Amino acid sequence: MNTTRRRVVLALGSSLLVPVIGQSAAAQTPSSADRTFEALARRYIDRGARLSPVSATGMGDHRFDTRVDDLSANGRNAGLRFSRETLRSLERINRSQLSRANQVDAALLDNALRADIWRTETLQGWAWNPLGYQSTAGGALYSLMAREFAPLPQRLESATARMEQIPRLLRQAREELQPARVPAPHAATYAAQNRGLKSIVTGMIEPHKGLLSTSKRARLERAIVAFNAAVDEHQAWIEGTLVPAAQAEYRVGAETFDTQLRFTLQSDLSRAEIRRRAEAAVMSVREEMYRVSRQALAGRADAPAMPDAPSPEQQQTVIRAALDLAADDRPPRDQLVEVATAGVREADAFLNSREIISMPPQPVNVILMPEFQRGFAVAYLDAPGPLERDLGSFYAVSPIPDDWTEEQTVSFLREYNNRGILDIAVHESSPGHYVQLWHANAYPSTLRAVLSSGSFVEGWAVYAEEMMIEQGFRANDPLYRLSQLKVQLRTITNAIIDQAIHVDGMTEQEMMQLLTQTAFQEEREAAGKWRRAQLSFTQLSTYFVGFQEHLETRAVARERWGADFNLKRYHDGILSFGSPPGRYARQLLLDEPIQ
Repeated sequence: MNTTRRRVVLALGSSLLVPVIGQSAAAQTPSSADRTFEALARRYIDRGARLSPVSATGMGDHRFDTRVDDLSANGRNAGLRFSRETLRSLERINRSQLSRANQVDAALLDNALRADIWRTETLQGWAWNPLGYQSTAGGALYSLMAREFAPLPQRLESATARMEQIPRLLRQAREELQPARVPAPHAATYAAQNRGLKSIVTGMIEPHKGLLSTSKRARLERAIVAFNAAVDEHQAWIEGTLVPAAQAEYRVGAETFDTQLRFTLQSDLSRAEIRRRAEAAVMSVREEMYRVSRQALAGRADAPAMPDAPSPEQQQTVIRAALDLAADDRPPRDQLVEVATAGVREADAFLNSREIISMPPQPVNVILMPEFQRGFAVAYLDAPGPLERDLGSFYAVSPIPDDWTEEQTVSFLREYNNRGILDIAVHESSPGHYVQLWHANAYPSTLRAVLSSGSFVEGWAVYAEEMMIEQGFRANDPLYRLSQLKVQLRTITNAIIDQAIHVDGMTEQEMMQLLTQTAFQEEREAAGKWRRAQLSFTQLSTYFVGFQEHLETRAVARERWGADFNLKRYHDGILSFGSPPGRYARQLLLDEPIQ
């Protein structure tokens, strides 16, 4: 199941900001430069929370729970001015005088500010990407109701206030979006997701309105009526105006892709080097899949020829035959949450019986994905913000759409068979995203949490899958190893299609050929990836790049620490710095200069 970091509340950019607590892990006697920087960081985070109340709620800052973001040109320009002012102040600080921790945070802040300015002025997603508006509208209510950070009546009152303002937010979306600049895939996804806004109210708010006093309940009911009417009005505009006019090019081109790639990865790897490494990795993983497939098929009368040195056709046939065995062991269409939950429990039990990594005291909560978030990815982890680290995390699994045919459903469940779902449980929960973000939330720099690295987070989850195999998880089940390698191959081809689609003009047919034949994905998975790759760019590269960085850092640590190296020391160490880009995590762990 693919992961979107949209609902992992640790941010990927400067749009998610919260008030600071314990801003850094600086030295006991901070320098004048440290004090200046930390004051700047506090201002940045505080002002960011005021500019984005919805994001602030998700991070655990509840000062603005009754407000929603101003998505008008005035609100956007206020944020742009603040980013420019903050960057000028940051440039006046001598970073060589900062503590090592603050040198990293200053680099992250510099990157975030420049990215924010570029995305506002040059990329201009506010004019052509409606999904940002959808995330804000849905998050405004979902972030209030999903976690018990306050008594339910209090959260219902905040939800009432926000529902009263969402008609204005949707109106701003209509005013700012320029339909002729919106790509068709974005408009179609927006049309499907906007309908899901009502499900937050019917599923999470209306069942509890009896907890309010008569007057407050009456206000809530009026707000619901106005909210539903506004969603209907917006849906009519999407279907009648936006979708027909949305014919813009979704491919962003080399210059835009490369610029965002630098902001996203904060790595020295170029697009060309990522492509070279990914194509080499495809070959090596397929070779390993062939070796494992021979184990899985050994002794079967119906096994195809399996020579030591296969031709490309023989390699393809053998791997496909073994994958078919795994695909035949699949769950009922209405049991995805139950199977995912069992996978989490199995992974937890394995980790708790070994000295591999420090584990959270509570398991993750597996839930059905909220309707307003469906259509982008099959699964994600929604972790609490650093200000509410004791609240629960949600591993959300998207259900199979009701309107899918039996053929589409079987295709999906062949991809997400029982072993595939187990591997995704490792990725999303243990020791993947859930465990990593639990460690990250213990780090005292709120700024670093706000500006966390997608490649570090995603790369860790892919690394976790491989590491579990290394440590003997499902050691006697070659079909599980094969399923994990298939997911790893998906990670690698993600990085290829990311740039190939947006820069090289890869067609849907070419992508489907790569994913279904070279990477053995089922038709439904590959078709979903086409939509996802159209809707975003550079995020699909974070998995492979981050995975490579984690492997390389562990290899260097093993070499330098020698006999003192052990996995628990390494894992707890690399995760102890929050979620910075891989280069900075390595420098902090191995006491290298911060560059």
